[in-house]
Amino acid sequence: MNRREYLKKSFAGAAVLGAASLGLPANSFAAKVAADTWHNGEYVLPELNYAYDALEPHIDAQTMELHHSRHHQAYVNGLNTALSRLAEARENDDFSIVKHWSRETAFHGGGHFLHAMFWEIMSPNGGGEPRDTMLRNAINRSFGSYVGFKRHFKAASNAVEGSGWGIMAFEPNSGNLVIHQAERQSDLTLWVTQPLVMVDVWEHAYYLRYQNRRGEYVDNFMEVLDWDKVAEMYEAAASGR
Repeated sequence: MNRREYLKKSFAGAAVLGAASLGLPANSFAAKVAADTWHNGEYVLPELNYAYDALEPHIDAQTMELHHSRHHQAYVNGLNTALSRLAEARENDDFSIVKHWSRETAFHGGGHFLHAMFWEIMSPNGGGEPRDTMLRNAINRSFGSYVGFKRHFKAASNAVEGSGWGIMAFEPNSGNLVIHQAERQSDLTLWVTQPLVMVDVWEHAYYLRYQNRRGEYVDNFMEVLDWDKVAEMYEAAASGR
């Protein structure tokens, strides 16, 4: 096996380890996203299922294009670079800067996987409340009511310090839904949870239209949230698929 073949094989192994280091259960939607964006030995930017202007007026086309084609692409590039450097470290048995590249894997990997899921749970036909009985019951059981969920989710998302995400996830040990924050895409994460709803509250996600009005942006995100997709993800997570 030559050096190029070794690095490619080792890089693939690092990708699996990188996903695991972000707390992605093997049967989760996040893990499926990771697999779907892995092609020819590296991660790639996923295509959107809708046009950049499809979420207007809630999320503007210019923000969508910059967010997807530049910011998300930067995370993909950063993740590939980090995994490649870790593969080289193993080949050379030189782990002097492994702490740096491990952090880069978590940061850029978190950015890639969360953004890939973020695009999936938005739709021009989104908004409203969950129609799926199984998901609705889980929300009522976990948060008291849909109103209770919505208030909690918005408060948590608005309160993220600096840059990060508001997330609703399935917690398999209790079978309940939980809401938490992910600062810098890699901090404060509950490792066993499977993300179902995530809103990017980094300024690049909303500043062109909403300036510093994060709360207004989160309100409008709820207007494009595809609850049918979330229900599909929840059913798979709750049934262990």
